[in-house]
Amino acid sequence: MKNILIEKINKADWWHVPPKDFEVYKTRGKFLASTFNQAEFYGRPNDNPEKVKIKNPVFGFSELEILEQLFIKKDAIEYLTSVLESKNYYNDRINLDAKMHDKAKNMKFDSIVLMTSTGKKSLKNNRKPSSIELNLIC
Repeated sequence: MKNILIEKINKADWWHVPPKDFEVYKTRGKFLASTFNQAEFYGRPNDNPEKVKIKNPVFGFSELEILEQLFIKKDAIEYLTSVLESKNYYNDRINLDAKMHDKAKNMKFDSIVLMTSTGKKSLKNNRKPSSIELNLIC
């Protein structure tokens, strides 16, 4: 499944919403969406899609699944719960993204790939999932 995912990601077009502060690439990586419409959720995407080349992603069909690959299960649950219950969601979300980026980088992953649960079925049928969030590790 991982090889199919890598192949589909590397062949696809990706849309990126440039951040206001480019320092974010150092702490959180570069976020891309699999469609222009999905990228619009985060702001105004670039007009032209980009190509990427990944080789070693950490991936999952839920954020918890990815967190559990990066951290011990107890910490993964605690990190996600604290963000979801936070009164300062935006900042806590950014901080968790930074933790995930750093841990993935230390573990030699080149990207973090989040898909919906239906993405698993698509990959098993050798198709690209319709919704993918891609975070390139910088």
